[in-house]
Amino acid sequence: QVQLVESGGGLVQAGGSLRLSCAASGGPFSYYAMGWFRQAPGKEREFVSGISYTGQSTYYADSVKGRFTISRDNAKNTVYLQMNSLQPEDTAVYYCATDHRNRAAMAPHDVDYWGQGTQVTVSS
Repeated sequence: QVQLVESGGGLVQAGGSLRLSCAASGGPFSYYAMGWFRQAPGKEREFVSGISYTGQSTYYADSVKGRFTISRDNAKNTVYLQMNSLQPEDTAVYYCATDHRNRAAMAPHDVDYWGQGTQVTVSS
């Protein structure tokens, strides 16, 4: 059974940092693109960042470019999102996602599997 389990969310002050992790199991995720989406209250789920299965290609939403860094460890079937210079507008539930077609710049309809989400709250 496929499982994506996120961790690392929490409450942080503006300007602070958090590192999200997503551990995948139940599938050959080292061959899948993986990514992060987020959803704030009353808003649609949006793409944050994605990484190809080799890790050589990465994509970011304009709103996080230069502040967030995605990486992966295929030996651990884990993808990370390092978030620096966090701002209140980054407050959302963050979801891990996979695409077996290896489209790192994935849209929500491309996603095969979702994690349960982890809350990130940035106070001003």
